[in-house]
Amino acid sequence: MEGDKCSSFFQRCKPYIAMISLQFGFAGMNIITKVSLNRGMSHYVLVVYRHAFATAVIAPFAIVLERKIRPRITFLMFMQMFVLGLLGPVIDQNLYYAGLKFTSPTYSCAISNILPAMTFVMAVIFRMEKLDMRKLRCQVKVIGTVITVAGAMLMTLYKGQVINILSSQYMHHPKNYEPENITDSGEKDWVKGSILLIIATFAWASFFILQAVTLRKYSAQLSLTAIVCSLGTLQSIAVTFVMEHNPNAWSIGWDMNLLAAAYAGIISSGLTYYVQGIVMQKKGPVFVTAFSPLMMIIVAIMGTFILAEKLYLGGVIGAILIVIGLYSVLWGKSKENKEIEEETITEGMKCCVENGVILETVIEGVEETNDIEMQKGEATKVLRVAIISVPKV
Repeated sequence: MEGDKCSSFFQRCKPYIAMISLQFGFAGMNIITKVSLNRGMSHYVLVVYRHAFATAVIAPFAIVLERKIRPRITFLMFMQMFVLGLLGPVIDQNLYYAGLKFTSPTYSCAISNILPAMTFVMAVIFRMEKLDMRKLRCQVKVIGTVITVAGAMLMTLYKGQVINILSSQYMHHPKNYEPENITDSGEKDWVKGSILLIIATFAWASFFILQAVTLRKYSAQLSLTAIVCSLGTLQSIAVTFVMEHNPNAWSIGWDMNLLAAAYAGIISSGLTYYVQGIVMQKKGPVFVTAFSPLMMIIVAIMGTFILAEKLYLGGVIGAILIVIGLYSVLWGKSKENKEIEEETITEGMKCCVENGVILETVIEGVEETNDIEMQKGEATKVLRVAIISVPKV
């Protein structure tokens, strides 16, 4: 009995463990990538190498493990995969890296925290989420979304004074790391970087929505990841040939540039797309995007020690607003899930009573269902009961 309880508890915790682990992977990617970009690597070339690594790692597993369950690809499905490659590898990551170059890892992560709010709004538009403004939970979700957007706008338009957490004498910088000039003549264009990051986040939210739609008909997650990464590689090569005219930009050696490309490709693209797809099938796109504030905290700590990053008052206040708004949305989401479970159980019991069935044993177990399906009213709970049929009066 105890073993079953432990196993059940672990199964419930797996999505949370997976998403928290991914945030540590994202945090490391932000730091390594920032160092590589500061040393002169083209972000267009980095995106190409990143997805080439991801394709090389994921494709063999997809070919071997999913050879019997891989669905047939229709033209519509291929177009969805093509757009996924365009939204994620090309638009999102190129604009994100450009924004990261203009700002800082901590700031980029903080701006990215509007991702759950954007995903929620798009899920409502595409009817993946229901919105009934008569209920408190829906009101809280809408207010949380507004607060999140307000926090992002504050971070974009207001910097404020510098907040020094630790003195620079305690910082340890990577070898050959050159801090950017922060004088008046060389101050980073934070507004431009913020706009690029917001557009990148919108593309990333669109990627999640389309990925959730695609996975309904193409359930082979490894194959989908490999195809999206390979299409993203080809599209990124075309973009790089247009935007990057220096042939030397393609050269890469056994240095930080290679580490950035390999790490971002294997961890932040290949593994991430696959894990997100699995979790999304069970919990939906809003749940998947709900853990980004953890990445911001991790990056802030690492950036302070490794990159000697400066925190600004506007960034701190905006980040606090974003986190408050985000978890308001999550609170409303959790209340909604509980209500759906209770309504499903109640409807099941009423159905049994109306058909002249007396329940002798109450629920022994409830199977998990997809949050997206529950939003559509298609969720079903499996009730294990012992029944006695009686004539209907």
